Amino acid sequence: MLPAHCIAFLGTELLAKGELVEVVRAVKAALDQGADRSIALLDAATSQPVHIIFSGTEEEVLRRIPRARVPNPNAGRPRALTREVSLLPRHWDWLAQQPGGASVALRKLVEQAARAGRGADAMRAARDAAYRFMHELMGDAAGFEEASRALFRGEGERFGSLVTDWPPDVRAHVLALAAPAFAAAADAE
Repeated sequence: MLPAHCIAFLGTELLAKGELVEVVRAVKAALDQGADRSIALLDAATSQPVHIIFSGTEEEVLRRIPRARVPNPNAGRPRALTREVSLLPRHWDWLAQQPGGASVALRKLVEQAARAGRGADAMRAARDAAYRFMHELMGDAAGFEEASRALFRGEGERFGSLVTDWPPDVRAHVLALAAPAFAAAADAE
């Protein structure tokens, strides 16, 4: 599924950022004008590459973009999925003794674990998005490996100093992507 918000770089310069359709229009225009540098079209939040076929007219390109499905607000409660769970007999015994039975107890445990892991999940997602972006645009640049190490170690100040000499648009975006990772790391201390 295509993201709602994208970012595009022409070489290391920001070409466009915003709604998918608007960014695709900007990329198509750059390509039609004979862009002489590589263009990276990425999901603005995750830095995953966005694959669009740019052949043909702008209208043809836009027509090939799948439209996002809008959820039906009247759909009601989602249907529960039944899946196999392998537990030891003592686990099943404990679950059977819980108020509401095994299903209620398992749902509560899953919700509890999901809430407990949100900070770590957010930090990991921010770090991974920043790394994908860095690798895409600056993977061959001097200082990339040291900046990557600082990113994965949670060394925000060092990371910032290592990307200081990177092109301004790249530096601004990678710092914005990485900020939640460093904030979460600081909160954990």
